[in-house]
Amino acid sequence: MNAILTMAAKEIREASRNRWVLATTLLLAGLALSLSFLGSAPTGTVGVGSLEVTVVSLASLSIFLLPLIALLLGFDAIVGETERGTMMLLLTYPLSREQLLLGKFLGHAAILCFATVLGYGLAGIVVGLTATEATPEAIQAFATMIGSSVLLGCAFLALGYLVSALVRDRGAAAGAAVAIWLVFVLLYDMAVLGALVADQGRVLSRAAVSAMLLLNPTDAYRLLNLTSFPSVSRLAGMAGVSAQVSLPPWALLATLMAWIAGPLLLTITLFSRRDR
Repeated sequence: MNAILTMAAKEIREASRNRWVLATTLLLAGLALSLSFLGSAPTGTVGVGSLEVTVVSLASLSIFLLPLIALLLGFDAIVGETERGTMMLLLTYPLSREQLLLGKFLGHAAILCFATVLGYGLAGIVVGLTATEATPEAIQAFATMIGSSVLLGCAFLALGYLVSALVRDRGAAAGAAVAIWLVFVLLYDMAVLGALVADQGRVLSRAAVSAMLLLNPTDAYRLLNLTSFPSVSRLAGMAGVSAQVSLPPWALLATLMAWIAGPLLLTITLFSRRDR
């Protein structure tokens, strides 16, 4: 365990020197505060919206931004070290390949967690201090949004690590990371929507649609945050979806965690079998 934590600390120090931690935190905080301040814009005024509006805005932002940040952190975690010639040095340290990989992943996950919690937490504090009194349900929805945002980022970080273990070239890893982002964030939902329109309810049942949504971590994240709480789902226009897709919050959380564990375990297996 000490070897894993040492490797994680190394990744955090390197990210700090490269300004990754500061840049990511400032980006998330700036966008989160902007969305919170403009939360009431649809009503014709400019000011801090309610906590529920902030949850809807930040959840929508996270679906596009956090996967991209996570993939940028993880796509060269293995292939980048190999190209720079530092992987051979790391493998001479008194730790196994599994410990090395888990340490690097833990360090990058800690960066994502810090940036997300601090960036979004600042927006929550601003809304809590300036908006009307938040209800317990709104506070729970906001806390769920922050926690699931960390899980969403870690899921795509694990996918980035998997890409880094599969390819031998950093340029190819970057291209694959962009392709993953496009597929999961943009193209997959368009394909599902096209299938539903073409099917017209003839073949695809409610269970089949629910299963299709679980095959995409961004959909699991969207459903968890925008359908699990009635006050949020009404603002997000997801009340009809929540009535049609019968997926409890625990199943959506389990899906996000499976999207972390699955790619990470596969990455460990591939990395353990590599020659260098």
